[in-house]
Amino acid sequence: MSSQEIPDENLPAEQGTAHGAVEVADDPFADPGLPAHKPRIQDIDERAAKRSERAIAFMFTLSMLATVGFIASYVVFPVDKIVYIWPFGHVSALNFSLGLTLGVALFAIGAGAVHWARTLMSDVEVADDRHAIEAEPEVKAKVMADFAAGAEESGFGRRKLIRNTMFGALALVPLSGVVLLRDLGPLPEKKLRNTLWAKGKQLINMNTMEPLRPEDVAVGSLTFAMPEGLTEEAEDFQNQIAKAALMIIRIEPDNIKDKREREWAHEGIVAFSKICTHVGCPISLYEQQTHHVLCPCHQSTFDLSDGARVIFGPAGHALPQLRIGVNSEGNLEALGDFEEPVGPAFWERG
Repeated sequence: MSSQEIPDENLPAEQGTAHGAVEVADDPFADPGLPAHKPRIQDIDERAAKRSERAIAFMFTLSMLATVGFIASYVVFPVDKIVYIWPFGHVSALNFSLGLTLGVALFAIGAGAVHWARTLMSDVEVADDRHAIEAEPEVKAKVMADFAAGAEESGFGRRKLIRNTMFGALALVPLSGVVLLRDLGPLPEKKLRNTLWAKGKQLINMNTMEPLRPEDVAVGSLTFAMPEGLTEEAEDFQNQIAKAALMIIRIEPDNIKDKREREWAHEGIVAFSKICTHVGCPISLYEQQTHHVLCPCHQSTFDLSDGARVIFGPAGHALPQLRIGVNSEGNLEALGDFEEPVGPAFWERG
């Protein structure tokens, strides 16, 4: 196709003397520059700046109040309280209050920071050329100078109301995370130091659910017992039996080596905690000839004829003994609670 056959609109506007050379009038990559800066109302009116300052301080203060509300919600609302809130319907009062207060606390800090940047901090755009990754000393000095200038223009030093309320909001928000530690579980307090055993409580056979009598316990036998009044239908049965479960063994009185064990027994019938003092496993393996009991979890071995002391394994101390006697009806009964906490040694030292 010749040049005469090419439409005029497809031909270059101007052709140079060199073959194929084309002159371009405008540079498509030219720097357009920055638009002229327009001052904000806060830049020229101190009353407007004060209004913005009060609005920012209000948001930071709102964040502090919401954080306090978050913490108070843990105290005020029980875990199982359900309330109706339109349009959400029936919801957990605790979860709703925690979500609402924490959301407000975080949103107020963010909104306050954004409003501060948009109304009071300098909004002058500064263009700077790219530089090497390793800055020159002059550049470092310029950065520090720019930072100092930015800090001065932000009003952080002279607008104390904003600064102090922001510090307060940022200091209180982390407390929300500390309070959340409560969900790891209730504090044990002294609940693990005491059991349901008390003076006068009968020993109930866990197989027959009948009160134990001395004649029911034969020499060399092992029987498990629980306190009178505790039933398997009770809501806290597992928690209570984990502390109060007993091993009942009858040993010939002459074969009991420990003096206190003999005094706390009744006609050779001794009662020891069934809970291993290593990690709290239930003990159930008994050897008649040696009067040793073995924990099946980690093989801690206790001598029931010698105060249930540890003779093998990782258990930290002897099994607690319960002092027992016989009531007027001829049934075995407790003469008090255990003298020391049952279970792992941690609770004895705690």
